[in-house]
Amino acid sequence: MAEKFVQRVDRILKARDSLVCVGLDPDPKQMPQPLRRLPAGRQLDHFLDGIVEATLPHAAAYKMQMAAYFRYGADGFASLERVARKIGATRLRILDLKANDIPNTMALLRDGAFKSFGFDAVTVTPWIGWDSLQPFLDEPTRGVFVVAHSSNPGAPDFQEIPTPRGPLWLAVVGEARRLSHAHGNVGVVLGATFSDAFRAARSLLGNGIPILVPGVGAQGGSLSSAVRDGVDAHGRGLLVNASRSICYASAGADWKRAAGAEAGRLKVQINQLRASLRTS
Repeated sequence: MAEKFVQRVDRILKARDSLVCVGLDPDPKQMPQPLRRLPAGRQLDHFLDGIVEATLPHAAAYKMQMAAYFRYGADGFASLERVARKIGATRLRILDLKANDIPNTMALLRDGAFKSFGFDAVTVTPWIGWDSLQPFLDEPTRGVFVVAHSSNPGAPDFQEIPTPRGPLWLAVVGEARRLSHAHGNVGVVLGATFSDAFRAARSLLGNGIPILVPGVGAQGGSLSSAVRDGVDAHGRGLLVNASRSICYASAGADWKRAAGAEAGRLKVQINQLRASLRTS
């Protein structure tokens, strides 16, 4: 029987002894100084290769925000496909689309992300209706991370609207749990800037269902709260994403070394927090 996505997440987190997800979000305004004179396509490839090579020893996953590549046009899409292949199957490769559309359109997005580009998972939103996710649920070896509570300041505008099942974001978590138990390939997105969400979410999700956590690093979310309340009983089930704090740790000649050092520091910090939970 083929390994389901949530099982693969747990296996990789255990094998890598890491919960670090590196956000590969290239920004032409923040490119390291040594790359700025290169043509756009070469600049992008050199940057992505350098970050991946420097952070691979510390990362369990990589997340690519589609908008960052869209900005580069055809060069961006070519680099996106190439870097996903370069990372390979020993790490999780997540395409951050926050996609939601009618099922036939979502099937096209699924095939593009998984078959054409080689990603392992995408981020989605559920607002059109849960039937919109069916094309992804039909691929249990690949995953979807459903946005429940995002990290932006305006997240409460809709995500905390009261429902009979609690705030709307928690009702989303509950449905994601049901779908994950049925299909084996659903996780949720919870922003680290809303640290109160993690305890309730993990209590509802139980063990094994992964939480993807943006908002740590440049956005200032609470790493300690996310790890303390977000990991499952095995100390896993969590992917902590950091992009700007790793990719742009230095703009000078040492940019690759600085990115690797920052990813390593984050891994150590997370693992120390996990170890404190086991001994408390």
